[in-house]
Amino acid sequence: MSNSNDNTYYDALETRDPQERERSLMARLPQQIAHAQEAAPALAAILEGVDASKVDSRSALARLPVTRKSELLALQQQGRATDAFGGFAAIGRGPLMRRVFASPGPIYEPEGVAPDYWRTARALYAAGFRPGELVHNCFSYHMTPAGSIMETGARALGCTVFAGGTGQTEQQVEAIADLRPEGYAGTPSFLKIILEKAAEKQVPLPSLTKALVSGEACPPSLVDWFAQHQGMQVLQCYATADVGLIAYETAARQGLVLDENVVVEIVRPGTGDPVPEGEVGEVVVTTFNMDYPLVRFGTGDLSAFLPGPCPTGRTNQRIKGWMGRADQTTKVRGMFVHPGQVAAVAKRFAEVARARLVVEGEMADDRMTLHVECAHAPDGLAGRVAEAIREVTKLRGEVRIVAPGSLPNDGKVIEDARSYK
Repeated sequence: MSNSNDNTYYDALETRDPQERERSLMARLPQQIAHAQEAAPALAAILEGVDASKVDSRSALARLPVTRKSELLALQQQGRATDAFGGFAAIGRGPLMRRVFASPGPIYEPEGVAPDYWRTARALYAAGFRPGELVHNCFSYHMTPAGSIMETGARALGCTVFAGGTGQTEQQVEAIADLRPEGYAGTPSFLKIILEKAAEKQVPLPSLTKALVSGEACPPSLVDWFAQHQGMQVLQCYATADVGLIAYETAARQGLVLDENVVVEIVRPGTGDPVPEGEVGEVVVTTFNMDYPLVRFGTGDLSAFLPGPCPTGRTNQRIKGWMGRADQTTKVRGMFVHPGQVAAVAKRFAEVARARLVVEGEMADDRMTLHVECAHAPDGLAGRVAEAIREVTKLRGEVRIVAPGSLPNDGKVIEDARSYK
């Protein structure tokens, strides 16, 4: 649990030397890749021909294919004649599986029997939760894993959990007033609803002093509202049903610190290519979960790495948090244009550093312009890029050459600026 001389940290992993952490993670990669190839048939097909023993660096990992959430759904559906997880899980319906959950699609996720299977105890600890406390858990317990994601972490931390679930606001207020939990787990919007209902009913809830929220954005204005109306410290974590905890906020409120048991990359949307530090891209995660060993799983979420360590002393990398969705597929003149197609055009030209497709116009008059950053644009480059656009997308598009660094750093590869959508 916490260090004997300092209860700020959950364990010594959080403050280890960054180079030591990187060596440890990279040393574990070959075993995880080999296990995925051996135990998960769908991943074995995706990683066919990969020599797991040589995947021991970030550059080697970046050469492996990205499996995005939409692809995971399609591949699961194709493989369900064999098992419900379509060959992605390394466990069956025997004693190594505690529960099965469903996310929209549906995508089915297993929950193994390992303590703190989703690894959320670390995030709860950073949010101020401590052993022996009662957590009022308002994440859903119905079909989706959200309730269990938070409960198993709380139990691993030594907390007791009230399974509040969603809805029934008046009963939630009554339970909090009666049981006096120290903290709340759930979405920030439902916490606000509960506190507003308590105020309406004139029911004080003085025991609630902290919360760990997730599942939706919690802007600074809402964090301030909780502090002003309830005196609560509300921190966020970033987790998904596929990979569990990815990153968590600390009291410093300067980005989210990565979990100690995942490898996170930020890649250019539509590709598997890592972007430079600070540039916005898609969050891609490789887990060390032996039961569900996802390799280069594309979450579809946008974020960016922050420089330097967390002011709390935690030394792992930080990300800015959720910054939108990476899937920017749009329809132009009846045809879909994908971020991967924009990337394919840009890769044909060494002079192009970054590219952004802007779609403008009105009904029945769509216009595409590919903005490309070039330090030095040789004669005829715009025309050759335009030809590539036509070849790759089957649509005509204009090309505008812009100076390096002039495109917005927001992760957008396709910007839909039409007056209708």
